[in-house]
Amino acid sequence: MGRRKDQEARRAQLHQATLRALHSRGLEGLRLRDVAEEAGVTSAAVLYYYDDLDELMYETFQRAIERFSRAREESAEKFPDARDRLRACVEHGVADGPDDLLPRLLFEYWPRSLRDPRAAALDATLTERQIAVYYATLILGEAQGHFVLAEPAGQLAAGFLAMEDGFQMEVLAGRRTRTEVIAMLHAYARMATGFDPSA
Repeated sequence: MGRRKDQEARRAQLHQATLRALHSRGLEGLRLRDVAEEAGVTSAAVLYYYDDLDELMYETFQRAIERFSRAREESAEKFPDARDRLRACVEHGVADGPDDLLPRLLFEYWPRSLRDPRAAALDATLTERQIAVYYATLILGEAQGHFVLAEPAGQLAAGFLAMEDGFQMEVLAGRRTRTEVIAMLHAYARMATGFDPSA
């Protein structure tokens, strides 16, 4: 049992090192050696846990999706009132800035989903989970009498995510601030639900 925990801790360390190395070099320029140096180990030590860099990147992407999705789900579920849930949902989904490592990984890795079926399946899972949180929040808000939905909840939930993803690139590129993007998502919420999250 101790060996298994040690291996899991080492894998977690390698995933964090991968996030940092990715931020420094970008996905296309990333080498196994970069991850090893960031983790303070040899390349051979990395290959003890992973067959190659592609396998390490895939698992890092998989874990990042789980962390990001679970954190958003938990942040929304803390609130019984759908209005608070909607605020939490919006705030959780927008990157802090260009150095926010987790969303940066998700966007750096995304182009692989255009050609790699495994990556595409992971990306679809990420999309579905994000839409599901918005959808549940909108349905709850309507049931509680706080929201008057302008369109079906599924369409509005997908709209929230589409706006979020589009503007996320702007935040990660340093062209817009988190505050600006949240304000635009709040404006969309007002049109979609009749509720102003910024009030």
